[in-house]
Amino acid sequence: MKIQTNRKPVVNGLFYPDQPKELQKALASYFTQAVEPQKYSDIRALIVPHAGYKYSGIVAAQAYQQLNENQTFENIFILAPSHHIAFNGASVFSKGNYETPLGTVEVNLELCNHLIDNHKIINFLPEAHSQEHAIEVQLPFLQYHLKKSFKLVPLLIGTHDLDQLKNLAACLKPYFTDKNLFVVSSDFSHFPNYEDAIIADMNMADGIEKNKVDEVLKSVNLNKKLKIENLATSACGLSAILTLMFLSADDKNLCYTGIKYQNSGDVPKSNPNRVVGYWAFTLANQPLSYKHLLTDDDKNTLLSIARLSISEYLKKEEVTELSEQNFNDSLKQTMGIFVSLHHGKNLRGCIGRFETIEPLYRLVQEMAVAAATNDKRFKPVTMEELDELSIEISVLTPLKKIQTKEEIEIGRHGIYIKQGLNHGTLLPQVATENKWTVDEFLGYCAKNKACIGWDGWKTAELYTYEAIVFSEYR
Repeated sequence: MKIQTNRKPVVNGLFYPDQPKELQKALASYFTQAVEPQKYSDIRALIVPHAGYKYSGIVAAQAYQQLNENQTFENIFILAPSHHIAFNGASVFSKGNYETPLGTVEVNLELCNHLIDNHKIINFLPEAHSQEHAIEVQLPFLQYHLKKSFKLVPLLIGTHDLDQLKNLAACLKPYFTDKNLFVVSSDFSHFPNYEDAIIADMNMADGIEKNKVDEVLKSVNLNKKLKIENLATSACGLSAILTLMFLSADDKNLCYTGIKYQNSGDVPKSNPNRVVGYWAFTLANQPLSYKHLLTDDDKNTLLSIARLSISEYLKKEEVTELSEQNFNDSLKQTMGIFVSLHHGKNLRGCIGRFETIEPLYRLVQEMAVAAATNDKRFKPVTMEELDELSIEISVLTPLKKIQTKEEIEIGRHGIYIKQGLNHGTLLPQVATENKWTVDEFLGYCAKNKACIGWDGWKTAELYTYEAIVFSEYR
């Protein structure tokens, strides 16, 4: 008879609360703030951060929120990097269950031992699991969110050798089905400043969303070539990411999508000069278009919020704090926006933000007031002229780094140009309204927005994004 030895929690009280009630309360808060509605059906895998909950809890909850809480998974495979020791292949915990303050998570010991017995690349190294946090921190999220029981297959990867990772993926391939869920535990950029982290992490997102191992490796190499100061790694769980990608790359129906991004610099009182990046990705079949996430009623609600906020601010220099209880999940999601004001066909103010932790309804309040009062190109809007202005809102997808201008599609893409400290953007509708070519779109943005000259875009970093654009009729 084999004696089971459960794996006890080792980072409770450090990475997350060690008391069950406090942990439940913290998780409830993260899931409440994770307002992104479920966008995808048939989720096969998630990429989730593994930092202290204070820093990455909202991003992690955003990933797990995408799962149907009543879905049944036979097994949940967690692929995570070994932070403490290096070794060949992978180590699967096969001697007992995992424990957390929320209870015991059952390990599929039969399957774990089957993997060890039948694959030389998979073993059990107790010292790899003893102090490792990357699997442990995922478990309370799964215990909190999923209503149906599941069995765990916890794998730590101790190598970056591509041949070994490909071999490991081949061993796991029979289990990569819709009956199981794969969770990759990984943080992203380590230790650059806030702005550089965004650049490095967007590069990695671009590679991952192409669902090709070579593209991910290109993104890693690109970040190295950029010589980003203090960038220790582009993703600490790169080995786990690549293993998942070896599993998914042959299936053209599977799509990686970045659901949520932020970095530790977004946390109050954190150091913006030394941050860690966090991404939540889904790997799923049949992605639903983000353009269907806002109904006509949602759009009208946001336009009403924008107008009311400007009016209130112009009257009393403050706006009413709105209660999230009055809004559906679509209006509580986190997406970048721009708010534009027009007098007839003439622009009267335009201000926005790409990255935010604010819910959509609240960010509309902020940007509407800013467009009316803080656009330095124009005098502040007055109460007398407000009725003559029309409001336009552009809800944005995340930035996507591109390599050539041929990737830009007029009418579909907005552009963001960055060179050193200079940066600027033009929304998708600007090119359409002016009937510009791609070269003109880039030239005007480089010259008038980024202030690097008409041809400055040729040596700058280029990004695209898409937008849901809607406006009042006045």
